[in-house]
Amino acid sequence: MQPITVFVNGGEDTVVVDPTESLLTVLRDALGLTGTKEGCGTGYCGACTVLVDGAPVNACLYFAVDADHRRVTTIEGLASDGAPHPLQSAFVECGGTQCGYCTPGMLLAAAALLARDPEPDDDRIRAALAGNLCRCTGYQPIVDAVRAAAARMREPAQSDASARPRRAFVRSRA
Repeated sequence: MQPITVFVNGGEDTVVVDPTESLLTVLRDALGLTGTKEGCGTGYCGACTVLVDGAPVNACLYFAVDADHRRVTTIEGLASDGAPHPLQSAFVECGGTQCGYCTPGMLLAAAALLARDPEPDDDRIRAALAGNLCRCTGYQPIVDAVRAAAARMREPAQSDASARPRRAFVRSRA
């Protein structure tokens, strides 16, 4: 057993791990961050994608000891101050979530892409998401969502008054 210190979602956690334990197991079982999903357990599906020092990795294949003194971002850390990340909003608006099982991994892979390429075309979006499988959406809504989020993230910051959330529905008066 070996102690490691991991900087997860802006916090600092010290845990004792078996040297063969995956980062996925530590995140879910030791730290209670269950948003990261295990799909295949072999690194093929991408459901367990997290960011380690800003780079997407398959947490099911990544040894927890290799995360010692590294910054890890999970789906729980993507939002900021309780407000959804533009990618999260765009996924909902564009129908990129469907069953939702692949969504955390897709969002983090997309966030890594937009951090390094703020204006990706559809081919670059598809390439960045190639390691993440979705059985529900047919992928186009996900590509649309990443493109929409990229555009939104390039917009100049809105004033406080115009940044208020819009109503999702209008109540009728009877």
